[in-house]
Amino acid sequence: MPTGLPLPGQRWVSDSEPELGLGIVLQAEYGRVEVMFPAAGEHRQYALKSAPLRRVEFKEGDRIKLHSGESVAVDSVEERAGLLLYRAAGREIAEAELSDTISFSKPEERLLIGQVDETAIFELRVEALRRRAHIRQSPVRGFIGGRVDLLPHQMFIAGEVTSRLAPRVLLADEVGLGKTIEAGLVLHRLHLTGRADRVLILVPEPLIHQWFVELLRRFNLLFSIFDEERCESIQQNDPEANPFLDSQLVLCAIEFLAGNPGRAEQVHAAGWDLLIVDEAHHLEWALDAPSAAYRVVEELARVTSGVLLLTATPQQLGPEGHFARLRLLDPDRYGNLEAFQEESAHYEQVARTVDRLLAGKKLTAKERALFAANSPRLREHCDALATGGVAARDRLIRELLEAFGIGRVMFRNTRAALTGFPERQALLVPLPVEEGQDEIVLKIKWLVALLKGMPEEKFLLICRTRELAEKIHSRLLHALNVSAALFHEGLTLMQRDRNAAYFAEEEGARVLICSEIGSEGRNFQFAHHLVLFDLPRNPELLEQRIGRLDRIGQTATIHIHVPFQRGGAGEILARWYHEGLNAFEKSLHGASEVMQSLRGELSALLENYDSVKLDHFITRSRELRDNVAEKMERGHDRLLELNSCRPEQAASSIREVQKLDADTAAQEFLLRLFDHFGMHVEELGSGSYLLRPGNLLTDSLPSLPEQGMTVTFDRQRALGREDVVFLSWDHPLVRGTLDVLLGAESGNAAFAIWKVPGRDSILLEVHAVVEAVAPASLHVDRFLPATPLRIVVDHALNDLTDDAEYTSATLEKGDVFRLLDRGVVKRKLLPAMLEKVQSLAEERMAALISVSTERMNAKLWNELGRLEALREINDHVRPGEMIALREHQEALQTALSTARVRLDAVRLVMCLP
Repeated sequence: MPTGLPLPGQRWVSDSEPELGLGIVLQAEYGRVEVMFPAAGEHRQYALKSAPLRRVEFKEGDRIKLHSGESVAVDSVEERAGLLLYRAAGREIAEAELSDTISFSKPEERLLIGQVDETAIFELRVEALRRRAHIRQSPVRGFIGGRVDLLPHQMFIAGEVTSRLAPRVLLADEVGLGKTIEAGLVLHRLHLTGRADRVLILVPEPLIHQWFVELLRRFNLLFSIFDEERCESIQQNDPEANPFLDSQLVLCAIEFLAGNPGRAEQVHAAGWDLLIVDEAHHLEWALDAPSAAYRVVEELARVTSGVLLLTATPQQLGPEGHFARLRLLDPDRYGNLEAFQEESAHYEQVARTVDRLLAGKKLTAKERALFAANSPRLREHCDALATGGVAARDRLIRELLEAFGIGRVMFRNTRAALTGFPERQALLVPLPVEEGQDEIVLKIKWLVALLKGMPEEKFLLICRTRELAEKIHSRLLHALNVSAALFHEGLTLMQRDRNAAYFAEEEGARVLICSEIGSEGRNFQFAHHLVLFDLPRNPELLEQRIGRLDRIGQTATIHIHVPFQRGGAGEILARWYHEGLNAFEKSLHGASEVMQSLRGELSALLENYDSVKLDHFITRSRELRDNVAEKMERGHDRLLELNSCRPEQAASSIREVQKLDADTAAQEFLLRLFDHFGMHVEELGSGSYLLRPGNLLTDSLPSLPEQGMTVTFDRQRALGREDVVFLSWDHPLVRGTLDVLLGAESGNAAFAIWKVPGRDSILLEVHAVVEAVAPASLHVDRFLPATPLRIVVDHALNDLTDDAEYTSATLEKGDVFRLLDRGVVKRKLLPAMLEKVQSLAEERMAALISVSTERMNAKLWNELGRLEALREINDHVRPGEMIALREHQEALQTALSTARVRLDAVRLVMCLP
């Protein structure tokens, strides 16, 4: 950064983000500078010492572009009170009048004055430019760097959700299928592509640290944890400040906001691009009495474009609770509970139709009548099916899922639809009824014997309450010398995390004793034994408990130990779950509906044990379970299965990631890049490297620990070794190093000699970038990402871009002044060649813009058509939503039409015969 304090009103450009256009300094004090980039609608704060900023100063003879679009030549420059005044076209022009879209990256200026770098550095820059452009255009950007297995259902959901302009979905995979990873993949891609700069994650308080660690460990995303103490600390210097504006990535307990209306107002006012809510089934709702937590999320969801809700048990609170969560995502689509329930009645029929279509069969007259009556759009798709083949069939299926199912708003994968999960084995243990013996004492006695019999195994024990967990812990330690840890809501977050980590250690606790909060969010798949010391009365809570072990990554059969006393509530629940619902060994589908039908009968049995009635109850439960499961498999679950994982799409994404993972040429390039900046790179074998700071050329690089860090490009090695950093194109070190290289002048001008018989000419090789300067919220990269162009011309202005001989030429180092000292080269030939290059670049840019605009209009017209069709079957679709989409389309049209071409690197080549 230049010496001298920036002043408000001055124009500066970001070397690391030249695509932002010209910035204007708002203020510079306390070691920080605040800059607004109007063209991109972006606001940045930088530390003065390391800000990647360059002062915009034009000289006499330069041409400048103004806000009005006028281009004028500078006659003279004057500085007044730190601000520049340009005299041009007979008037004074303040620097504030400069166009916000001016590019100030001018390698040709360095070339003309002989400031050139070696060809090797030029080629490193060109390769960096090409590779960065390729990765920024990649449909799997943001998915590459996750330290995760490439599982089809997760990759499909991540790709489908991030393809949308404003993703608002419910991620409802069964327990253990990786909803947190799906949310992380979505978040990572949206954040890296600039569509979600400000992110708020709300989770139950016990899961705060787990989310923090997972985001950092898996995705290199450093979130700030907000609580009352942090808010008060931020407000110490400015009591009126909104503390939630202090960080871009915020992680917060939902209980904190639900219990503090003042903080809830501040978080609402702070504005977010993406809201993620975990364990969303806790958001209780009734038509006239929504819970405080529900109201907090509802207000945030209303003003936030992207919303992800996560729950493994979407119907835990019944159809009303499920509806309540869907209306948070799309209040227009789900505006009326009765209409939602009536629509649900069609699920089975629609699922049957979809299966018949997939089997190549035609619509029946009854089906055509039902669908055609729904909307003209569906009628058109039905008509097109007769002649349109597979493509028309697929379009109709998508429309049916949108109009009748829960369409694009919910994803739920089940174990039944996936493969590779372990067996679950129920081990029911009836305990004898001993006169005068406390039930807890009997169970502890049994537990001691169990632990003695399997001294090498780890056991997770879950019970209902904190008090019971503490009692079990105390009595167990009194009866047996065993390492046991506690996990309950009475412990601090730090204590809970420490105890969970102690349980995870190979030589750590053998038993972790949890209250009910241990059955949500935590992952203990390294253990294979689960002790259900008591049983919940809700089958979905039971599935939550089992899901702590039965999840992706579990490698062995899960043994579920269920001790109970005969003749009481324990026997009723144990036999009901096992014999009536088979809920210990299989995931129970339709648990909410089953529970609703049997709640009264179950309560009566629990109050008054009757063995005969229990047998009848178990028989009825089994029949009801089978009926509900069959109905859901035909209807609701079948629609979700069709909508939640399309293997062919997932396979395409996985292949793309694997291709990038296996690109050894790219890995060699990154090692050369690190070496260029003075990092010490040491190969350790097994695909690992040690990176140390070494003799760094700049302090602008992302920080490396003094002792260095061990890295690998091998995904499987990174998954098996958490102490090894997984290096990919998404990693902050890679992105930061590329930005430093391409944001500086290094390598952007070069000179070389080409000894080739039969040629006596001068060549100019130019690498330009076509880019649209627009706010990140437009996500213009979908249609026109920053695209590099390579153009080669000779001194006779011939286009030699496709000249194969030059492309494979061996170039040598030379003295640029051998050419520049010839006046005709500097004054006439080079300016003419640069003008020719600019003309060719603009021609190619026009073609790119035309294709991009056509693609953009096709996509958005399709989305407008979808909304219009939805409005026909749901009068709650707001006209404002459609107006906003049209405005978005117009803004994109403007951004694409005003795209510019920026010269990034030039090389002058002197041919010697």
